Amino acid sequence: MTTQELKRSKRKSAQKESVTQEENKAEKPSKPVELKYGPIVSFPHQRVWSRCVLILGVLLIVWCTNRQDKEVYLAKQKDVLVSRTQNVDCSMDYNNELEKYCGCVPEKCGRVVTDKLVSTTEADILLKVAKSGLYWSESDGGANIVLLYSGAFSKDQGFVNIYASEVKKIFNSLDTAIYKVVETKIQHAVARNFGRDINKVYLNKLLFFSRMTNKSAKTIDDEYWHPHVDKELYESLHYTVLLYLSDFNKDFEGGRFIFMDKNGVNTTVEPRKGRILIFTSGSENVHLVERVKSGTRYALNLFFTCNKNVAMSNVNFSTFDFN
Repeated sequence: MTTQELKRSKRKSAQKESVTQEENKAEKPSKPVELKYGPIVSFPHQRVWSRCVLILGVLLIVWCTNRQDKEVYLAKQKDVLVSRTQNVDCSMDYNNELEKYCGCVPEKCGRVVTDKLVSTTEADILLKVAKSGLYWSESDGGANIVLLYSGAFSKDQGFVNIYASEVKKIFNSLDTAIYKVVETKIQHAVARNFGRDINKVYLNKLLFFSRMTNKSAKTIDDEYWHPHVDKELYESLHYTVLLYLSDFNKDFEGGRFIFMDKNGVNTTVEPRKGRILIFTSGSENVHLVERVKSGTRYALNLFFTCNKNVAMSNVNFSTFDFN
C-alpha cells in the first residue's frame, strides 16, 4: 500500500468515527435541567386565554375612551359665565306653528347658560320665597312643587290648594317686586337669544318652584329623572327656563341637568345658584334631571309660549293675585 493510499484510509476512518459519535449523542437523552423553584406553571389552552385577556383589555380601553367622550359640559358649577350658547337643529315640532305665531316660534334652536342675569340678592330672595311656599309642601316622594298659577302644591301623594292654607300670609310686596324684575329680565333674554319679538313671547301659566331630595318615588310624578320633551308634555310650550336656587356639590349631590342628543353625547349643566338655563322646548332638546343623591335642590321653573290664550299676565305674591 502506497503512502497516499494509507493517508486516504486514515481520513475515511476518522470521518466514520466522527459520524458515529454524533449519532450516539443524538440518541442519548439529555439530562433535564433542574429548575430552582420548581417546574414552569402552565395552563390548558394557555395561548387562547392570553389572546382573550389581550382582547378584553383593548375593548376596556376603547369603552373607557368612548364613555368619556359621551359627556360634554355646557356649564360646570365652578364656571361663572356671562353667556354660553350651544346651537342645535330645530325639530319639526314647530312647523305647523310658524305662520300662526310668526315672530315668536323658534326658527333657530339651542341652549343658553348665563350666570350674570340674576344677582345674588335676587336669587337669595327667590330662594326664601321657594322655601316658604314649599314649607307647606311635603309629598311622600322626593319631588315637591308649588304651582304659582293654580295655587296647587304637592302634599303626601296628592295636591292641596294654596289659597285654602295659611301660605298666603308669608309673602310680602318685596318678594313680588323682586320676582317681577327677574321674570322681565328672563323674558327679554329669551327673546334676545333666539331673535324673537319680545311682545310676542308670553309667560306660560305652567310656573312653579321645585324642590328635589333623595326620597324614594311614591308616584309617577316623583320620577323626574326620565328623559322627556317639554313640548310633548305641554303642546303650548316654546321656551323653557330654569333658574337654579342652590349649588351642585354644595347644597346637594346628583341633580345635574342633562341633554340627551341624537349622536349619543350627553350635554350636562351643573346647577349654580343664580344660574339661568334657557332652551327651546321641542324634541331637539330631550333632557332629564339626575336623581338627587343627597341634600336639597331648589329651582324656579318658567316656560314661555307664543299662545296668548295660555299666558300668565301677572303674579302678586302678597295677595296671590294670579291673572
